[in-house]
Amino acid sequence: METHCQFWLPKKNRFCANTPLNLSQFCGNHTTRSNVKWVPCPIDPSHSVLDENMEGHIKKCPLLKQTQILSVQPYYQKGINQGRDDSAPDTLEQESDFTSENKRNWVYNMTVPQFSELLSKIRSLHCSICKDIGFSYRMPHACDLWIKRQIDRKLPYQEKHVLQQASILGNLEDLGGLSSLTQAVSDEQCDTSAVVEFGAGRGYLTQILADSYGIRKVFLVERKSYKLKADRSLRQKENMELERLRIDIEDLNLNAVESLNGMPYLAIGKHLCGPATDLTLRCCLGGNYGEKSITEQSTHPRLVSIAVATCCHHLCQWKHYTNKRYLEKLGITKEDFHAITWFTSWAVDADHGSDLTIDVSLQSTVLPSNNDECRRNTLGVEGIIKNMKAADRATLGFMCKDIIDMGRLMWIKERGLEAKLVKYVPTDISPENRLLVAKATTPAVSIPTS
Repeated sequence: METHCQFWLPKKNRFCANTPLNLSQFCGNHTTRSNVKWVPCPIDPSHSVLDENMEGHIKKCPLLKQTQILSVQPYYQKGINQGRDDSAPDTLEQESDFTSENKRNWVYNMTVPQFSELLSKIRSLHCSICKDIGFSYRMPHACDLWIKRQIDRKLPYQEKHVLQQASILGNLEDLGGLSSLTQAVSDEQCDTSAVVEFGAGRGYLTQILADSYGIRKVFLVERKSYKLKADRSLRQKENMELERLRIDIEDLNLNAVESLNGMPYLAIGKHLCGPATDLTLRCCLGGNYGEKSITEQSTHPRLVSIAVATCCHHLCQWKHYTNKRYLEKLGITKEDFHAITWFTSWAVDADHGSDLTIDVSLQSTVLPSNNDECRRNTLGVEGIIKNMKAADRATLGFMCKDIIDMGRLMWIKERGLEAKLVKYVPTDISPENRLLVAKATTPAVSIPTS
């Protein structure tokens, strides 16, 4: 009998090290079974379990304890920031996402004239509403400790990430979004300012902010568990208070975080994938400002400024998107939105060794001329897309990203903040290079009740 499972793991270039089952060459994970059904775990759908083992697994699922702890937290409110699709006929559609496969099939099932009309609409909208997106690559002197690699070598260091993080903070500094935070630190007002990093991951955006500008109170919002976190380094700083909230942004009621009550705060996030950007904006700015009482203004956290680097627009969902009304006024339907979000994945297709300039004449190069109508209809939409040049696909992807982010920008401005959308790093550092940055025009903005 073999002493280890005989299933070959190509990525690890070795056999599985688990002990095989009796009378088998393979372990329980790799034994082929007939008439078995794998179902998603109801506690953590990211993994599946054999249906026959579900009852036992539920009692010992690794996420069970975390879920039980989270459910009793005062700041946990299921779906508070998720938004709503008012066109959905039932609750089931509200809860299900429109997958990338659904989006692709929707595009491929379009007629060629419909596809051509959609591309014309994208080009026209981009020309009219996205012409003011400027390039703003900022390397503030305050971040020299990291930029010049004068940091503890025990900390994970990747230059491209540091350049992105430094430029996020540099753009915030240019807008004046860090002034109240740094002033509070210099005045040693430890209880008057905080930083909330959404989608924090390991927390290295906050680490650079703390090393470069000095902060006293930090909240790291992240639903997953990570190794090599910045938490240990941050906790070693004198007078630093750090609280990690392991929760999905969708379920976070920031008003109910007791240790943040009444404090002005800076909200930051680097690469908030797809709908996480919309969830973050709604978490910080959702609701109607005109209905706040004096009591609410004094007890709720108050937003000073916000900087969110967007990415992964192909994951965006109509039900989560903050500014559906804006897109609808521009003639973008729910179905158009599905197609546009699918196109955004093409923005990373091209070679970004040099900065890619968006070519607004794209429409004439993507579709064949009217003289080739017969061949165009024979190809169909799928054939046309497969024959597109990589640069044209990337250009279309960037256009769609800009339109989505412009709707978010307008939503922020509608809430009374001074805001802008910029390209904060060159595409050779990251093609995911759009940054939403804003600051309150009043001393601080309170989060309204939802």
